[in-house]
Amino acid sequence: MTELTRPARLAAGARVAVVAPSGPVVEERLQAGLDILRGWDLDPVAAPHVLATDGDLGYLAGSDAERAADLQRAWCDPSVSAVLCARGGYGAQRLVDLLDWDAMRAAGPKVFVGFSDATVLHEAFATRLGLATLYGPVAAGADFVKSTEAQEHLRATLFAPETVRTIPSRGAALLGGRATGVTVGGCLRLLATGVGTPHTRTGARGGLLLLEDVGEAPYSLDRSITQLLRSGWLDGVAGILLGSWDRCGPYERVRPMLLDRLGGLGVPVLEEFGFGHCEAALTMPLGVAAEVDADAGTLTLREPALR
Repeated sequence: MTELTRPARLAAGARVAVVAPSGPVVEERLQAGLDILRGWDLDPVAAPHVLATDGDLGYLAGSDAERAADLQRAWCDPSVSAVLCARGGYGAQRLVDLLDWDAMRAAGPKVFVGFSDATVLHEAFATRLGLATLYGPVAAGADFVKSTEAQEHLRATLFAPETVRTIPSRGAALLGGRATGVTVGGCLRLLATGVGTPHTRTGARGGLLLLEDVGEAPYSLDRSITQLLRSGWLDGVAGILLGSWDRCGPYERVRPMLLDRLGGLGVPVLEEFGFGHCEAALTMPLGVAAEVDADAGTLTLREPALR
């Protein structure tokens, strides 16, 4: 696990593109998100198909070709400094192989923000572009447009990343200790289903692994973690940060499973860190060198998330 290229921070007036690589977007929330970005003195531009819905597959925001074209066009536009996902859902797996990664690499490093289903894209940006990314709120997400805390943490990360080099956990140590490594991870299901597929890392060795999920019963979470264990994907991981487990059942049932499955790795584990599918979600950099101190409840970045 090596450090990845950090893109430049944003400045007032920067143009940012909002794309929908996964599920359909609620127009009212999209407009609210765009207004928030304008309030930050950014110039947000919605991609052409951001409000589309696939006619046959209503869980997709337009066809695979349309969603891929929106993302690639935004990334390759020299006037765009950042690309933000409008929402999660499902669909990024279907478009990731349609992108022209050579063209996107030639466009140079930019900021990419998204979470949940965007885990597939975070992995692809890491493997194909060598680029550090931000696992953070989506522009049309209900939790984002209603949460001042989520907005301010993302804003600070984008404009003044040196002010958020130490990110405090909202939880505590599941297993104590300290470790250094490069941040990696995202949504548990997407990491598990990505094992063995193109544009996905072969493992988290040397990494500080971020894990969270939504709407999965404890046995289903167990299955995904067990897949990562059995495949060897977790071999050599340095430390683990656990985010939210919204709608995954009472945490009193989830916690013993996490301890059972992860305790044998012998690494520091922080629980309920405060990222993912939760209110006031933190923005977590991926691909940057950092230290986790489970006893103190902190993740400290060696350098700011953005240059």
